Amino acid sequence: MMMTANTCLSAIVVGCSSLSMCIFILGNDVKQISYEDLLCILRCYLGYASCAVFHYSFLLQSIYRYITVVYPFRLFWQSARFQALLICSTWIFSYMFPIAFMFTNEVIYNADNQICQLPLRFSFSIIYATFCIYAIPVSLIMFIYLKLVRYVKGMSKRVTPVNVLARAEKELRIVQRTVIIVTILLALGVPYTIIIFMSFFTNPPKYHFRIAFIFIDVSVAFMMIALFKFTDLLRTSLMRRVNGRANMVVATIT
Repeated sequence: MMMTANTCLSAIVVGCSSLSMCIFILGNDVKQISYEDLLCILRCYLGYASCAVFHYSFLLQSIYRYITVVYPFRLFWQSARFQALLICSTWIFSYMFPIAFMFTNEVIYNADNQICQLPLRFSFSIIYATFCIYAIPVSLIMFIYLKLVRYVKGMSKRVTPVNVLARAEKELRIVQRTVIIVTILLALGVPYTIIIFMSFFTNPPKYHFRIAFIFIDVSVAFMMIALFKFTDLLRTSLMRRVNGRANMVVATIT
């Protein structure tokens, strides 16, 4: 449950970061002005960091499921303390890696898109950011999923207690759901990926970030819907609270 809570928290953070960008862009568009305010660099930094935290939260869920299946008797690895250590590590890394390019004058203000960002061109910083935010967590999730599939198939061929095999298959289904969620992210993030790839050879479209931003926001929304649908404890807890408040309102009215 800690890993799921971490994903929800990171989704709130990335949502707030996206909202702040949208408000600034909309305000400038309405006023028909273009200027770099004092918080522009900060919004850029939080945008990169919050996206990384969000993606690594799904990686942590996969790692936890792998540990519970392959190392069921390593209780420390399943403890709340160890989970908290992993969560803190990903948050620290996610908020540290952008420092490599935030203070080297590589981030510029893009007047067409009304944001501060790394210029889209073939450069170490773009490749570095892409790997840290997308490539590393997604690749590791897929790798863990394949390892877990092979392990569960091996268990089914060996003489394994029914309850152990059933638990392993349950954890595998949960990892499959994580893969589905990440697939949604990849599918809706394709436009921005294409734009980044195009920038290695030619100038990107004028309003590239505005186009990509629509797909990024939609992907976060769909991922949260999928997370709510696939996480039984989260869905049950939220529905219980909603129903409880509804009953309180009805009781107050009557």
